[in-house]
Amino acid sequence: MSPEKLLVSADVDRWLFGEAWTGSRIQEQVRMLCDTIGPRWSGTDAEWQTIEHIEKTLQGYGLDRVDVEEFEFTSWTWSKAEARCSVEGREGGFSLDILPFIRCPSFHMEAPVVDVGFGAQREIDAAGSLNGVVALVALAHEPFTTPVPPAYRLRQIAAAGAAAAIVVDPKSGGRREYHSAQDARDPNFTEPPLPCVAATREDAARIRRSPSCRVHLDVRTEAPVVKSANVHAVLEGDRWPAEDLVLGGHHDTVFGTPGGNDNSSGTIAVLETARVLSQLRASCGQRPGRSIHFVTYAAEEQGFHGAREFVDRHYAGDHRLRLAFNLDELSAGAMKGIVLGFPHLRSLVQEQLDSMGDGLACHVMAQLDNSSDHFPYLRIGIDAAHLWRWRFRARHADADYHHEPPDTADKLNVRELKEYAAQMSRLLLRLSRVAPDAWPQLGIPADEAKARVQAEQGTVVRVS
Repeated sequence: MSPEKLLVSADVDRWLFGEAWTGSRIQEQVRMLCDTIGPRWSGTDAEWQTIEHIEKTLQGYGLDRVDVEEFEFTSWTWSKAEARCSVEGREGGFSLDILPFIRCPSFHMEAPVVDVGFGAQREIDAAGSLNGVVALVALAHEPFTTPVPPAYRLRQIAAAGAAAAIVVDPKSGGRREYHSAQDARDPNFTEPPLPCVAATREDAARIRRSPSCRVHLDVRTEAPVVKSANVHAVLEGDRWPAEDLVLGGHHDTVFGTPGGNDNSSGTIAVLETARVLSQLRASCGQRPGRSIHFVTYAAEEQGFHGAREFVDRHYAGDHRLRLAFNLDELSAGAMKGIVLGFPHLRSLVQEQLDSMGDGLACHVMAQLDNSSDHFPYLRIGIDAAHLWRWRFRARHADADYHHEPPDTADKLNVRELKEYAAQMSRLLLRLSRVAPDAWPQLGIPADEAKARVQAEQGTVVRVS
């Protein structure tokens, strides 16, 4: 790009990278989120402690506005999850280490266990009658076949008459984590199609070694209406302040995990990018051209409630933002680029990445990704993106933890997170200075996006 077309000077780039690196507050943030507060399921006191901390942090960075935007939603919690197997002709039995699926109802039953493999329809048919049984099914996809989301395989199992399902976590070493069985693309598929619990692969192997196995399951859950909130801060633009860019990431975790990677990494990257860009204005007088909104979303782990609320509150009408970025699980790997939901911004974003000189690439998802907080934007045709990194393949071995207790503070990669904050600061500043008439278009029509979402229900989103 020629010097006269540069939107950000080399001196500003050097300042941004230097401030992101040497002025970093990452260590103090991770200590607060992971060690002092810890697990922060939305609607709990711990989440409200998180919200207050984020609000205070952003206020201290000198942004133009910081708001706590409250809302209510139906949450979910559990108080008991026990399972014990008995084998005909053998004394005693053995216990299973289980976790209920998110939004699993309460249930109490004893029934035979029937192994249905991966839950493919041919395996269900071959298993014989499933009426009243507990199905044992792998969470992983069957090798070499067209992948079917676990929620839809569980729906097939429920349709065959099974009373409940034990779902085998693919991780080894006695690990199991919280899972969901729903499809955000289908408003009628928001809860598991039958009672489901996750079990370790070691316990599943023991069940398979135990013919005529019966299981006693006792799970108690509740679905209270709770109050939660997004934290929303704004750094106003000096040229087109009514035009918006959004950088967001969820601040909640599942039960029992401090969420070093998922998603202290994304939360802290939002805070650090806000700090760097606000400090650029204070120290150098450099402002964004259009306004940049920094958001930490509530209740991502419970169905993107926070992001949905934010989109409905600010962008459900005629006002459309330019582009929203979602930061989730950043410590899974180093930044490689940007992944867009729609193709019309690809050339524009790639041009800005090229000007940064670090070989970052822009790609476009083949489907509208329903895995995180960018989906509430995409579902109504608003441009949204997430970061391309090694999340799904070849992720860092020491960050290969998700909804489980070992996702602790040490799983957050501080050095890489400094780079994320620096690169997002550079990219957002560039995009904020692109003239409105050089912006290709604002999203796609909501009806077109809705049709795509409906057509893609029941498919596995391609991630590589």
